[in-house]
Amino acid sequence: MSAIRDGFVDSARRPSRHSPQRLSRLLAAYDDVRGEAASDTDLTVSLLARWNRILRGVPIAQFRQTPAYAKNGRERYGLHADTELRFAACLVETADRVTPVTARAARAYLDVAFFHPYDDGNARLAGLVLQFVLLRENVELDDLAPILTTPRRADDADGAADLARLVHGIAAATHRRWVRANRHATIEAVADF
Repeated sequence: MSAIRDGFVDSARRPSRHSPQRLSRLLAAYDDVRGEAASDTDLTVSLLARWNRILRGVPIAQFRQTPAYAKNGRERYGLHADTELRFAACLVETADRVTPVTARAARAYLDVAFFHPYDDGNARLAGLVLQFVLLRENVELDDLAPILTTPRRADDADGAADLARLVHGIAAATHRRWVRANRHATIEAVADF
């Protein structure tokens, strides 16, 4: 499914969203995401570490070694001996084509947000992972703002289901807009002939 415009890039470039350096790193990571998705690469912890390094402009990004906090300390993400292994298992599930791609993308987004694998950059990384899962199956979104700007809580199961429906709805709307735009372009081309 194609899109008229790239919703991820549009969202990233919104005024006051990112400093020029941060935007540059985010778009560089996104270029890498697109390349990896086109090659049908598996989603792994090492791939996410690479994207996190690019996002943050740091030489090393390792899985966090301590509990993490977000939302001004209102949410705590624990750390256990098997946290990284459980996170890796969740990433493997993004390739299970029995589940609709939009649901897998939403789940991967939430997994990154709430496993909180790195000391910094997890929200941006979650958006990149969502895009990767969708792009790997040729699904594009022309509007990511409702997904990327809505706060989510780790203990909100209904909110997780709502996110999956939102991703699906935006994907369907993106496809309808693309079909409509291309139908008009085809009609205009035939009329000009």
